[in-house]
Amino acid sequence: MPGYSVETTTHRIGAQIYLVRSLRDRQQYWDPDGQAERAGISSAAWPIFGVLWPAGIALAQEMNGFPVAGMKILEVGCGIGLCSLVLQRRGANITASDHHPLAEEFLRYNSELNGLPPIKYRNAPWAGPNPDLGRFDLIVGSDLLYEPGHPALLAAFLACHTESAAQVIVADPGRTRCGQFSTKMTAEGYTRGEQRFHFDNPTAPRGRILSFARGQK
Repeated sequence: MPGYSVETTTHRIGAQIYLVRSLRDRQQYWDPDGQAERAGISSAAWPIFGVLWPAGIALAQEMNGFPVAGMKILEVGCGIGLCSLVLQRRGANITASDHHPLAEEFLRYNSELNGLPPIKYRNAPWAGPNPDLGRFDLIVGSDLLYEPGHPALLAAFLACHTESAAQVIVADPGRTRCGQFSTKMTAEGYTRGEQRFHFDNPTAPRGRILSFARGQK
């Protein structure tokens, strides 16, 4: 790819193999037209979208067996899109979203790489407004709470784009902002569940898959 370095890696999710193109160098930056800068994405944050992080793999594994029949689903902060690929292969009604100017391109390429139909994509900044995005029964995402303002921004975004009866699932590598986010979700009427996942590195902190449900029978 012109301007930045990529690699293709193989990942097993359940019984399926997925090929994923991602950034080879996690320190690189490429914004010749200033799109990322206009979107408020700094040079340090620019490559984050293009890396397959452990929490993203954990979320994809969770979605591989999650009951999704009849649900309208949104992945927020989809990045290179592994979770959305898994849901697309399962035949789910999935829309992927991000705010990085290259996310759609990587998602489209990875869909083709795995022989999947194109995944619906929306550019959806959390600060909004996103009047054409609509509301969803299930919203999922990984590595979403890494800046101080993210719990409040994400909670406000979810309030605009979830149905009255909805579920939200967030995979997090163990950052301290999960508590703030959980407090805001509880205030919106959600009940909270949690399960832990482990990284390949035994010295790393345990990650969490946070699940929130509201209005469920």
